[in-house]
Amino acid sequence: MEKEITQHPTDSLRIVLYGPESTGKTTLARALAAQYDTAWVQEFARDYLQKKWDDKQEVCSKDDLLIIAKKQIQLENKALERANKILFCDTNILVTRVWSETHFGGYCHPQIKKWSEEWKYDYYFLTDIDVPWEADDLRDRPNNRQEMLSYFESVLQMNNYPYSYLSGSHEIRMKTVETLLKTLK
Repeated sequence: MEKEITQHPTDSLRIVLYGPESTGKTTLARALAAQYDTAWVQEFARDYLQKKWDDKQEVCSKDDLLIIAKKQIQLENKALERANKILFCDTNILVTRVWSETHFGGYCHPQIKKWSEEWKYDYYFLTDIDVPWEADDLRDRPNNRQEMLSYFESVLQMNNYPYSYLSGSHEIRMKTVETLLKTLK
């Protein structure tokens, strides 16, 4: 029997960089972790799906989503061991849910939906689409950026999750996070 998947408790703030593809989430998570001398959680799906593409030229399927969700929370739980009061998450379960709903006609595995409602994060930074879209093997929505951003935001609003937009240059985004984090500590 598989061990139950849970989100580990912590006193560290869980901060999520959240938004559509190619909006600077990874760059920000890495830079913020360095600035605050803490850990950050990489996106499991990126390496997993890149390998799937490289090996079989296959894209994400519904069957991949539960694997991605489980592995992502395992990475998050492991990163908490290294966190210094704040953990920056390049993605989280809510991103997996949004991606599922937008790519599979509204479908989301019931367990992913349940986890997205149960697992707690302290704050979301919604990354704006005001940066250039960069193509790669996995990105697939260069012409739907506004639609995707709107959907990401609607899910935050529907669940009453606290969030702020991150727009502008990398430096402006970093300053916005720094200013807001002072109010969360």
